[in-house]
Amino acid sequence: MTDYDVLRVFCGPHGDRGNELGVVREGSDVPDEGERQALAAKLGFSETVFVDDPERGVIDIYTPTTRLPFAGHPCVGTAWLLDVPELVTPAGVVGARLDGEFTWIEARPEWAPPRTLREYGSAAEVEKLQVPPPGEWIYAWAWEDAAAGRVRARGFPGRNDGIDEDEATGAAALLLTAHLHRALNITQGKGSQILTAPQPEGLIEVGGRVRLT
Repeated sequence: MTDYDVLRVFCGPHGDRGNELGVVREGSDVPDEGERQALAAKLGFSETVFVDDPERGVIDIYTPTTRLPFAGHPCVGTAWLLDVPELVTPAGVVGARLDGEFTWIEARPEWAPPRTLREYGSAAEVEKLQVPPPGEWIYAWAWEDAAAGRVRARGFPGRNDGIDEDEATGAAALLLTAHLHRALNITQGKGSQILTAPQPEGLIEVGGRVRLT
C-alpha cells in the first residue's frame, strides 16, 4: 500500500473538525494518472494530493472521480505539510504562508471549479438543509453577522462518489469572497472555520488551521 499522510484542514477554533485530506508525499510511487485516480477513489477523501516535487511544491490533486487543476483545502493542507512559499498546480502558482496557527494560500477565483452559490435567509435554514440529489455543486450559505463578515455555509458536491457533503471547501470560499468583495469568516459543515481576504490584482487569500491525524 502506498504511504500517505492524513490531515484535517480548516479545523475549528479548538482544533477539531476540518476536512480530511490524503497526501502522498512520494508522488513518484504512483506516477500514472490512472493509478492516481484509482488510489484517490480507494482512499475516499474528498481530495487526495500527490506531491511531485516537495522542494518546489509541485502537486497533483484528485477527487474520488476526477483530477482537479486547483482546489482550496488540498493547497492549504499541503502548504502546511511541506512548509513551502508556493505550490505549483496545473491552474497556476499558488502563494503560501504560515501565520501563527493559520496557513494561508493566495489564488485566483477563476482557478476554482464551478460552484453554485446559493444564499439563504438565515444560518438556521442552512443548518436544516437536507443533502440534495446528485447534480450541480452547491455552496449553501447565509449571513450569521453581515457587519462582521461571519457566514454559515455547507457544501454539497452533487457527485455519486460517496461524498455527500464537504466539511470544508476552500475553492467555494474563494468564489464566495470574490462574489461578495469582502473578507469572510466562514463556519462550514459541523464546525470547520475558513478565513478569506481579497488581495490586490484579483487575488484572494484563504486560510485555516491544519492538523496531522
